[in-house]
Amino acid sequence: MANIAIIGTEQSGRTTLAANLGKKGTHSDITLYNNDKETPKLAFIDPHSYPKTLKSLITALNISDMAVLCIPSTGMDAHTGECIIAMDLLGFKHGIIALTMSDTTHMFAIDELKAKIKQITAGTALEGWDCIAINTNRSAKNPFEGVDELKALINSMATEIEAEQVKLNDLPARVFIDHAFNVTGKGCVVLGVTKQGISKDKDKTKIFPLDRDIEIRSIQSHDVDITEAPTGTRVGMRLKNVQAKDIERGFIISDKETVTTDYILECTFSKFTKKVELASVLHLFVGLQSEPVRVEKILVDGEEAKEALPGSTCVLELSGNKKVAYSKEDRFLLANLDLTQRFAGYGFSK
Repeated sequence: MANIAIIGTEQSGRTTLAANLGKKGTHSDITLYNNDKETPKLAFIDPHSYPKTLKSLITALNISDMAVLCIPSTGMDAHTGECIIAMDLLGFKHGIIALTMSDTTHMFAIDELKAKIKQITAGTALEGWDCIAINTNRSAKNPFEGVDELKALINSMATEIEAEQVKLNDLPARVFIDHAFNVTGKGCVVLGVTKQGISKDKDKTKIFPLDRDIEIRSIQSHDVDITEAPTGTRVGMRLKNVQAKDIERGFIISDKETVTTDYILECTFSKFTKKVELASVLHLFVGLQSEPVRVEKILVDGEEAKEALPGSTCVLELSGNKKVAYSKEDRFLLANLDLTQRFAGYGFSK
């Protein structure tokens, strides 16, 4: 199964496209659109509260294997650039650029926009991504032109992703939770994605950062009961020994995670951010979790420094207040919410 983030600026046509690709399902600050008629099955995630909040964008990207970046034919804006920077900092491997509303302009303008995108994405994780002109306007002269080509690319990429997911099935199971609620007669139900390993019905495991023993009572995917959920599966799970009110987005079902409020990260900063100073407050994202953190120490080449410059690498010591769960391989994102381009850099735990 492949999970696809449909992202872009507010008027990019992302929601119209997502609705065309799947049937609307769970809705909060993100909206899921499911297509279980394809092989492999597909789930599309629209972070519709972005750009107002970064959290929905990071949630969509971190539960996805692929992204479709929607750019309207009128061109790119600051939030388009922010999406590009986010995917680059996350090292996003699979994606497609969709030039939406192509029916409102001419091909010469589309070609100019493609050339500009190629220039801007050079040297980023998006370099070489296919760029397709589409429209999702039922009233257009050629309604939904280009969408079939986009679907074919998505299906081809999803098959490649599914092969990669099989290789992750031997790892310990980890499920990222994005929604939790109580169902009368069933108890606590969570929705999420198996990020690695195979999560199984009746597994006795834990939930982090609560560090509480739980049991998976049952599993569904696309409203069908299943006994096990391999990597990439979009799941609904009934859990024993925990209540929905105790669960937040980003909690992880796993046998073992690191839980802390303080971090030592080896960081690389974007060249598009501003310098990061000692005692400044950043916003930390890891998996689907987020919290504000204070910069307690900056080490540049092993020496203490008062600031970290754009485009540089350093070690940051950060302190927060909320417990966060992660594994050694997880990639952290750092953001400065006071800036227009909010993403500052990425890092890994030392």
